[in-house]
Amino acid sequence: MITIENNHYKVNIDQKGGQLINIIDKRNGLDYLWNGQEWPKHAPLLFPAIGRSNKDSYLFNGQAFNMPQHGFGSDEKFEVTQKNDSAVTFELRNNATTQLMYPFSFSLKIRYQLLSTGLSVSFKVTNLSSKTMPFALGSHPAFNIPIADAKESFEDYHLEFVGNKDKLQAYEIVMKPFPYRTGKIELLPMKQKHQLKLSRQLFANGLRVIANRDITEVKLVSDISNNSISLRLGDFNNVCLWTKEDQPLPFLCIEPFNGLPDVYGEPVDWMKKDGNLFLKPAQSKLMQYEIIFGTNLKEG
Repeated sequence: MITIENNHYKVNIDQKGGQLINIIDKRNGLDYLWNGQEWPKHAPLLFPAIGRSNKDSYLFNGQAFNMPQHGFGSDEKFEVTQKNDSAVTFELRNNATTQLMYPFSFSLKIRYQLLSTGLSVSFKVTNLSSKTMPFALGSHPAFNIPIADAKESFEDYHLEFVGNKDKLQAYEIVMKPFPYRTGKIELLPMKQKHQLKLSRQLFANGLRVIANRDITEVKLVSDISNNSISLRLGDFNNVCLWTKEDQPLPFLCIEPFNGLPDVYGEPVDWMKKDGNLFLKPAQSKLMQYEIIFGTNLKEG
């Protein structure tokens, strides 16, 4: 386990998948990330695919390549390449295992930098191949609800969206039995243009991938206290919301995406997949977002 900290926060990160395990407020001991056993993850990396692939595979040059749900990034061990007290950089490079699933040479770096207000998360993907490389990348942090006050419930929270000019829309999801897009878009049940009330029914069919591309920030806010968590999406075009649809667990994932889950059907050609990013040989792409905490607790 790798630890970084500043005067306000302490963060633990697993080298497997470069996954955040804890984000602890040092002033009160509060851990913002989910650590329950019912869903044994915390903030997995999604790379180089997002969602479950049709028939668990993709096509490249007519050849099928197996691809697990959300890709393989969360299963690989990352190396620490830089570290100081409040920041750390991890790197994953292609290896014999990844080449069987993804026939490209690449470097993927994750950098975590603590701020006085929260945490900056950045990714740098570099194509080390001699051919154009398609990929998707996302982050999957699960935040505890309630954030701090044990008297609050999941339904005592709402989401606020910043930047969207139109009513909030989501890609329609169908369970087959896993969630896939249908290719259609639906309106979300919002009482106000920029606010979405949380409910279990909202996630009856699983994840909600927001279709609006102009959102700059998503804020998780308590209706009865001053507790909040904001994700400033930065370089990410999409955001997904998810909690377990088959049991009422006290967490919500707010997931910055560059990429999209498959539309249900047959395996997709890597070079034609909706939402994919593409890097030419030797080209890199940097993507960053921030998690800002607004928990109003007295120091214990």
